[in-house]
Amino acid sequence: MRQNALSGEPLLHTTGLTLKFGGVTAADDIDFELRRGERLAVIGANGAGKTTFINICTGYLKPSSGRIFFGDTDVTGMGPRRIVQLGVGRSFQLPQLFLEHTVQECLQLASAGRQGRLSRFAPLAATADLRAVAAMLELVELEHCAAHPVTVLPEGHRKLLDVAIALMLQPKLVIMDEPTSGVASEDKHSVMGTIMRALQERDVTAWFVEHDVDIVLQYATRVAAWIDGRIAADGAPGDVFADPVIRREVLGER
Repeated sequence: MRQNALSGEPLLHTTGLTLKFGGVTAADDIDFELRRGERLAVIGANGAGKTTFINICTGYLKPSSGRIFFGDTDVTGMGPRRIVQLGVGRSFQLPQLFLEHTVQECLQLASAGRQGRLSRFAPLAATADLRAVAAMLELVELEHCAAHPVTVLPEGHRKLLDVAIALMLQPKLVIMDEPTSGVASEDKHSVMGTIMRALQERDVTAWFVEHDVDIVLQYATRVAAWIDGRIAADGAPGDVFADPVIRREVLGER
């Protein structure tokens, strides 16, 4: 697979990022940096602030204070659409798909949308980059079900399609919220392996929230563990999982 020539350069960082909901501090003065080429896994108990932090960085929530930078661009307060245009893709815990369309049509919609060519007066296939769609189907190993309606897909295939739609927008970073949740246990590694190979092939940095320790250990190069709105540990997976505080507060060991 190709290696990112820019690997290691800063891609996204935050300074003093804070979000308060009344008396609750959901993000507490977060200084954070993500570098190109990393595979960052974010772990933590429910309510620890993992998804809230993602929502701030992707424009779905506005911070109470602090700044967010994507590359050299200050994206603080920008809406999700503008942040996507700058190169941040996202997939969700519940895949955000066009349920009335086929797998291929979902990717055609993403392609046409990226090019600004969506039109109710033109056939979808005429507005999309069909070569790019075919390449993406092959990349995420969904070519065998290209003509299938989304409604008949198993959860693993829906997760792959959700990531593929994000990749059609040609991002530099894809943020994934629990990419293996709801996937059958016997399929989790094949789904995650396909996702990570696709991201690496397209030179896309990965940031994913995950609860499955085996998935984190196999696919992450770095782990950030959240407790009560703060990053309590950040480093190599083995080091973070060896931390007694993380083992107690995040993994639930006693």
